[in-house]
Amino acid sequence: MSPLLDKIRVLDLTNVLAGPFCCYQMALLGADVIKVEVPGSGDLARQLGADPDLNKALMGVSFLAQNAGKRSLTVNLKDKVGKAVFRRLVESADVLVENFRPGVMDRLGLGWSALKEIKPSLVYCAISGFGQTGPLHGNPAYDQIVQGLAGVMSVTGDETSAPLRVGYPVADTIGGITAAFAIAAALVRRGRTGEGEFIDVSMLESTLVTMGWQVSNYLVAHVQPRPIGNENMTASPSGTFATGSGPLNIAANKQEQYVALCAVIGRPELATDPRYIDREDRKKRRAELKAEIEKALARKTAKEWSVLLNAKGIPAGEVLSIPEVLEHPHIKERGLVTRFPGAPGVEREVPVVRSGFKLESGDPEPRTPPPALGADTDALLAELGYGPEEIRALRDGGAV
Repeated sequence: MSPLLDKIRVLDLTNVLAGPFCCYQMALLGADVIKVEVPGSGDLARQLGADPDLNKALMGVSFLAQNAGKRSLTVNLKDKVGKAVFRRLVESADVLVENFRPGVMDRLGLGWSALKEIKPSLVYCAISGFGQTGPLHGNPAYDQIVQGLAGVMSVTGDETSAPLRVGYPVADTIGGITAAFAIAAALVRRGRTGEGEFIDVSMLESTLVTMGWQVSNYLVAHVQPRPIGNENMTASPSGTFATGSGPLNIAANKQEQYVALCAVIGRPELATDPRYIDREDRKKRRAELKAEIEKALARKTAKEWSVLLNAKGIPAGEVLSIPEVLEHPHIKERGLVTRFPGAPGVEREVPVVRSGFKLESGDPEPRTPPPALGADTDALLAELGYGPEEIRALRDGGAV
């Protein structure tokens, strides 16, 4: 069967993470994603990552992570001739994604109002920190800025460490997945009606939406969320526990799970102790209950307890490092990591992660390694109808 987004052409004008992550999800599903980049420098992520040599080669690790399966075309959108090339490219496209500050594409004469005249069925998605309108719309935005404004940092950590940043760019990633979802929905309608769409994605709002429980506690119950570390605000015992070796997450959120937990750890009397008899009692005394449970857990390792608890239907799991989880037999069996023998300018294996879901018709998979800057420019220009002499003139004139 053909990939879900087969024959959908996406113009990826984005930089760094939110936009590239969005477009990577579509590339995994078979879309023809064309990364439109600035000549000479390209996506800033090409210069970011933990390997300085790859950064110098404009193939930084941060770029490799989100750009497999794409083609790269360089075009100068500030150049009159370059704009003409881009407009011709838009005629061939189904989707355009950009994450410039609001107003930048309009000032270039390449915003939604201009491009929908060229391609009325175009799905145009603008990702920004704060959306296209509102008092903050013109502010620059990075992930940590959004995390702070969204309230994420206020509920991360505990009373001594909060406010604390989540350890990966969660706001960028949520913004990207929100955009991918909105684009997919717009394409479904376009398939029925032929109508295009303008999508305004705010990283701030996308992030806030995912905090539904905390937001609802305030809006409905009028309780201000607070940081409680690794504890679960809705239940106890539910959080991270010390064992004989290594930390262990346990989520005994249901009464039957709590009773089973007490039995497995050899402390059945805790299940009938009046101090811990129901959920609300346990929440009020979570610290003392945790201490009792950890005394019992000290007899075995986190790995051993994880096996025993899950066998009895009690959700539990070790707290792993990134290397540990990537080497876990479950992740390996599911085939989450795809490996390329190399990439342009990268003389080593290039592993990348695919989507977090599988399909009966064929699992999402990047078809090609991340591209070198402008690697596909000539081929794409030829697809658009430019001849060899015209392409040479575009290069000589600085349009591409």
